[in-house]
Amino acid sequence: MEDSKLREQDFLVASISQLSISGSSSPPVVARFRSDSLLFGSESDSSDSVQFDLSNCQLFKLGPFQSLCIAEASEVDKEKSYSSGITIQFRNEEESRAFHCAFEQWKKEVVVQGSPLPNGILSSSTSKFDDKIEAASAKMYFHYYGQLLHQQNMLQDYVRTGSYYAAVLENRADFMDRVVVDVGAGSGILSLFAAQAGARHVYAVEASEMADYARKLISGNPLLSERITVIKGKVEEVELPEKADILISEPMGTLLINERMLESYIIARDRFLVKDGKMFPTTGRIHMAPFSDEYLYIEIANKALFWQQQNYYGVNLTPLFGTAFQGYFSQPVVDAFDPRLLVAPAISHPIDFTSAKEEELYEIDIPLRFVSSIGTRVHGLACWFDVLFNGSTVQRWLTTAPGAPTTHWYQLRCVLAQPIYVMPGQEITGQLRMVAHKAQSYTLHLTLSTKMWGPGAEQGGILQTSSGKLDLKEPYYRMSQPQAYPMSQDQQPHQLLQTQDIQLQSHDEDGSDLLQHSV
Repeated sequence: MEDSKLREQDFLVASISQLSISGSSSPPVVARFRSDSLLFGSESDSSDSVQFDLSNCQLFKLGPFQSLCIAEASEVDKEKSYSSGITIQFRNEEESRAFHCAFEQWKKEVVVQGSPLPNGILSSSTSKFDDKIEAASAKMYFHYYGQLLHQQNMLQDYVRTGSYYAAVLENRADFMDRVVVDVGAGSGILSLFAAQAGARHVYAVEASEMADYARKLISGNPLLSERITVIKGKVEEVELPEKADILISEPMGTLLINERMLESYIIARDRFLVKDGKMFPTTGRIHMAPFSDEYLYIEIANKALFWQQQNYYGVNLTPLFGTAFQGYFSQPVVDAFDPRLLVAPAISHPIDFTSAKEEELYEIDIPLRFVSSIGTRVHGLACWFDVLFNGSTVQRWLTTAPGAPTTHWYQLRCVLAQPIYVMPGQEITGQLRMVAHKAQSYTLHLTLSTKMWGPGAEQGGILQTSSGKLDLKEPYYRMSQPQAYPMSQDQQPHQLLQTQDIQLQSHDEDGSDLLQHSV
């Protein structure tokens, strides 16, 4: 097994001085991180080194080039006293920043390993992330994103990568001479974009092993690397030497919310972003519309036919047929579909990343109301999302809508085991309730109903209702191309993509016309 301990690190600092009345500055010395200690001394003679125990010392920033390091001695009457301290003079701001980042990482490593604190109690290594995400899911998640082949899959999504590049470079004014934090940096590509746009410094925070690849990639771009610092750790845990003027991240999962990284994005906002700082992306929207797809429904239903065999090697499988049938319909379908399958104009649910609270993402309730454009069987609810980069110069949308250029997110459909029948002009109501769980995903509770139609409808109640429970963690990846469906005489391409509830203007020319809202 690979050793996860930090390697020894040395930093050359301009000088140090003891905190005393007669303290004077030293000549340049080397600061050494060793095991659980921080030592200051000359390269040749270690006898006069000043040593600090990382488990009980603190580092404070006094200015761009100066810091204060103090060691805690004891606890008296619950008030802390300190046995020693030094001021550290750095040669430049970059070296000061790198030293502070290293200090936080080494200190965290010592605490995680269970080093005794002054009061004799072992520090807990759990964070907010650890409290709400089960360890097995987190391990698999970081292992997945720590592999280059998966990063390549995202980088080769040219709609995704190109939209980010355009959003950053078209809004240079938002990045020029600003401090940027890249939340979940992955390969570091967004950090490099921010540096290209003139960022003063970028902190690329990445918790998986991909952080090591990011350092290698960034160092291979020397014109940009001097302004990028890669920090390995979770945004819930790492410490940064300064606040950010702008956050950049790609926190979107399937249906926008899968993998629960939006919560980390919001935590990073609360921890690191200055007041009125910018976020790229700024806002996200989940779009929903009922759909009709007889081919897909039959495909899913037929999967359970295996369990209708009454003599499978002498065994009757039918007792499990009902469970298997429901199991297949508990999988959301991820694929690209023809927008002509939609039977009503879409509605949307916005999430403002600049103001949303983390807790609001634990459970999301969306009331559904549609008016059917055609008479057909409704097989479920189709969903997709888009995000807005609200730049000072250009507002750019990144969309995953059906009919738009396909992304690696595709679209998502929740298929009901019991379809419902609708007539043209008939109202469809219901609810989509999404409840977060510890496997970094959501349980989806979908209900669709149709009211009575025709004479006497005002006195009628609910006529048909169909419900389903689906696990967003376990989708059915159906990566087929959209089939050619005949268009209804009264239906125009893409008209049902126009959401009914709000109006947001877009300056993006790449397919955003699909997302303009009807008045």
